[in-house]
Amino acid sequence: MTTIEENEVEIDDRRSEDDEREIEPHRYAISSYGADYPIDSLVKRLRDGSIYVPSFQRGFVWDLKDASRFVESLLLGLPVPSIFLSKESDSGKLLVVDGQQRLSSLRYFYDGIWGPTQVAFALRGVDKNFDGKTYQTLRDEDRRRLDDAILHATVFKQDEPTDDESGVYQVFERLNSGGKKLTPHEIRSAVFHSGPMRQLLEDLNKNTQWREIYGPEDPRMRDQELILRFLAFYYDSLNYTSPLVFFLNRFMKQHKDLAPELAENMKKLFTDTVDKMFQAVGRTAFRPSRALNAAVFDSAMVGLARRLNSCPSPNIDRLAQSYGDLVKDSTFLELCGRGTAGEERVKERLRLADAAFSVL
Repeated sequence: MTTIEENEVEIDDRRSEDDEREIEPHRYAISSYGADYPIDSLVKRLRDGSIYVPSFQRGFVWDLKDASRFVESLLLGLPVPSIFLSKESDSGKLLVVDGQQRLSSLRYFYDGIWGPTQVAFALRGVDKNFDGKTYQTLRDEDRRRLDDAILHATVFKQDEPTDDESGVYQVFERLNSGGKKLTPHEIRSAVFHSGPMRQLLEDLNKNTQWREIYGPEDPRMRDQELILRFLAFYYDSLNYTSPLVFFLNRFMKQHKDLAPELAENMKKLFTDTVDKMFQAVGRTAFRPSRALNAAVFDSAMVGLARRLNSCPSPNIDRLAQSYGDLVKDSTFLELCGRGTAGEERVKERLRLADAAFSVL
């Protein structure tokens, strides 16, 4: 069961590690090269968006002293750790996979504003020659030395497979494993950081009935991942293969540049389905016990959505009865209780949900 922290909604998501790893490991063709960037060139690219730093609601974790000491190292000519960038095949932009704290610190210093608090960024806890200095008040020779300092980057691009960005996802996950581990959808939202599909998930996540069912918006984006699960299973369950995380990555990649008509169809699909479920069950929907069960959610939502295609205005009392019968079915609950990402188990729980709502 997923663990929670204060102010997080409890999600019961029984994807076991065995289910996610029981397939043959992926093989990737990755091309990479090294690049040495002058600091002022890096900051220019950060400002114009050609280098993109993903932002997570967890926030910036370095404090002012950490950032100051990093800038000081560059001013002193000391070696600093390199950064890792992923080159997007469609836009040519560079996604920061590792190095967010370093690059954000440089951007804050050059802009003169410490981002987390919006106060002036003056160096603190550093050599007396630099202590209290902003970028603008550095001596001319020190400012030139900082501008010309070099930060090494490794730039890579996934060449194969071409239908997803799972290699980029894996690199991102492995290089960001320290501290608070990123959730799959935090990583996914960084890899697919722009486009109408990501915007659609953000918009759907604000749906009033969905918020009543789920609770406050999740700072770890698990609520958005649930919506993505529903859409992916509804539109593409016949092509489902485990692990679930790669299935969702493929669906996100395939629909990154979502056509407006399909986006409207997806919006109506989710809105209508969650509205009917809320009318019938209320805030306890998808909670066979205290926690919101992810497998119950995606199965019941897909089953109901398929039925609404032929019965758009079902009897709400009958819908509530069908849902109640489904979540009392011992076979269905067992399928939603462990190993929920296994291919046969996904197929069977979706079949049971289809059958439960077919009587509306």
